[in-house]
Amino acid sequence: MSDVINFRTGEATVFAAEGQLTDAMPEIVLGSVHGPVGNAFATLMGQSEGHTRMFAVRATNQQVKPATLMVPKVTIKSMEYANLFGGPMQSAVADAVLDCVIDGTLPRDQVNELGIIAMLWIDPECVKDPNLDRKDLYRTNYEAMKLAVKRAMDNAPSIEELIANRNKIHHEMYNPETGESIW
Repeated sequence: MSDVINFRTGEATVFAAEGQLTDAMPEIVLGSVHGPVGNAFATLMGQSEGHTRMFAVRATNQQVKPATLMVPKVTIKSMEYANLFGGPMQSAVADAVLDCVIDGTLPRDQVNELGIIAMLWIDPECVKDPNLDRKDLYRTNYEAMKLAVKRAMDNAPSIEELIANRNKIHHEMYNPETGESIW
């Protein structure tokens, strides 16, 4: 058996295809069901209005392992939004987690001992877009979830990388020197 994984975090951003609002930005925590991640997972099982949480399932009766709880970052205000969250996004997250087991990013011998909590973003404007590309919503969330899991397992970025980039990289939505947004 692999070493116990207590608490790892990861995040990733994958940008949408041109003209789409399907950027994906998962933020995850993963770890042992017997530690803080397991406690948080169980605590999040309750529902709150507009923030429906659900397991990542690949299909009916096919809950992914490690158990993955999807938590929306934005209040769900319509069935259209809920259908995107429980459709292409749920499928993408479940497929990404399973593929991380298949490719060895997540240890196969611990799939029943780990839990993942994934906070997920859907641009609220997606539901109003008559040209929404659901395949692109799947693609961005699949790629971003795989990358977030890999970063969590690799403890990336390293503290050395963060220190080296401290004055070279600024948040895209706020540059402290100019007060401006790059976007």
